[in-house]
Amino acid sequence: MSEAALAVAPNELVLGRYRPLQPLGSGGSGSVWLARDEPTGAEVALKIVPREGKAASRAEREATAAARLRHPGCQRAYALARDARHVYIAYEYVPGRTLRQALREGEVDDAAALEVAAQICEALAHAHAHRIVHRDVKPSNVLLAESDEISIRLLDFGLARMDGEETLTAAGDVPGTLAYIPPERLRGEESGAPADVWAVGVLLWEALAGWHPFWQGSLLDTARRIESGAVSLATVRPDLPRPLIALVDRALSVEPARRPSAARFAAALRATRHRRERREQRERSVPQLAPPAPGRFAPASAAGLVAGAGAAALPFYPSGWPLGLAALAAALTLFSERAGLALALAVPVFPLGNLSAGLAWAYVALALGWLALAWQDSRTALFFVAGPLLAPLSLLGLLPLAAQRLRGGVRRAVQVFAAVLAAGLVAGLRGSQLPFTGGLAPPLELDHTRGPLTAAGTIVHALSGQPALLLEALVLAAAAAALPHVRRRRILTFGLLLLAGILAPSPTLPDAAIVATILATCLGLAAKAES
Repeated sequence: MSEAALAVAPNELVLGRYRPLQPLGSGGSGSVWLARDEPTGAEVALKIVPREGKAASRAEREATAAARLRHPGCQRAYALARDARHVYIAYEYVPGRTLRQALREGEVDDAAALEVAAQICEALAHAHAHRIVHRDVKPSNVLLAESDEISIRLLDFGLARMDGEETLTAAGDVPGTLAYIPPERLRGEESGAPADVWAVGVLLWEALAGWHPFWQGSLLDTARRIESGAVSLATVRPDLPRPLIALVDRALSVEPARRPSAARFAAALRATRHRRERREQRERSVPQLAPPAPGRFAPASAAGLVAGAGAAALPFYPSGWPLGLAALAAALTLFSERAGLALALAVPVFPLGNLSAGLAWAYVALALGWLALAWQDSRTALFFVAGPLLAPLSLLGLLPLAAQRLRGGVRRAVQVFAAVLAAGLVAGLRGSQLPFTGGLAPPLELDHTRGPLTAAGTIVHALSGQPALLLEALVLAAAAAALPHVRRRRILTFGLLLLAGILAPSPTLPDAAIVATILATCLGLAAKAES
């Protein structure tokens, strides 16, 4: 812990006013405490920075900039004080988490990303109007407040450039975080408000695409990619509205003069979101007039497949019904993805009940839980169907690559893990070969089990008796989560680790399909790195 963190104790007042309650965080430049302002009883975030090196000057600059700003998107500074050893800044205390944490957890959807970026731009427009350039806009400097609606606070103006004051950096220095620094600053040119707009464009590209447009592991590679400019967002998210793609591309223009101002960027983001919301409302109100977008055929196909296979796998429905239910589920998904998902998950209930009442009730509980988890992103909820489809072809190794369209590392890992287990369960119901192991699946003795717990216990027992299958599911799930973060120089290492993980249960000569899937994954990574 830093010296500043050790300099206070909960029983003493800082500057005769602030009583520290608990540490909120610490770093190389100091620490932040949750404190109580004894005269008012208000909670504040108390930043404590040692008076040594540039840290104290940066802290004072940060407080000076924050004190000049009166905007709900800028964290407000209440007081700045100093003694012989430390500089103290009392800020408003806003419970929440950083945008970086939310992105890592995969909890920022497209609508939230647009709203967050618009609020950041509005806060920056206020700062720019007061002749303050932030110069260090990045996800870890954006706080998402704990509230029912999205509310951000722009943090850390310690590198801000203010008219009439000297900069903290010497000639040739490039302050800030490299991954969010615009090309003009790398060229040694003076940067102004367009540098902040560039940084917002980078974090919006990152939030919408699911990975960073420039960061490649080494500083030199990252700098080169920044200088050459970002690839269009259309290459990774062709499903987004064209005006939004064009807007992000303009914000990431290599020439600062071509970027919009922060105020215009915010207004354009809100206009794009409102147009999208109005279009979605029209589609809901007049579904028969809303033609399905090409990107919706994949979830419709998945819903039709689940409904048709669920109706045909076990005897229950009359002849011809499986095809009819498949067509109904696919058509319904084209106009309401959630309704199509619900129907696809509901179709297997009766065939399973015909086999085992306990199995049917266990499946109902699982399906309802899955439906609740996937409610906000129903488009990719049936990705796990790829497991039973790829398993007979020995192509389960392609799951990590196929899952890259899913947003969020946790979501990708869960879907891939479920896909492998689904392949194993289907093999058990059919008595066919288990994936990876090559052995025949022991039959699942589920006939006439009446209790859902009994049926679930039988399935869990069967899966626990196949540790190789569980290990492969974990390996592929981890690969799906890690894939977007693999850099060009580590593609070969990643491929070897993936091969080792797949072969770990049975270290024999791998078959051609396993090698082919790993090679395809590595080629996909290489293609992404070159794009």
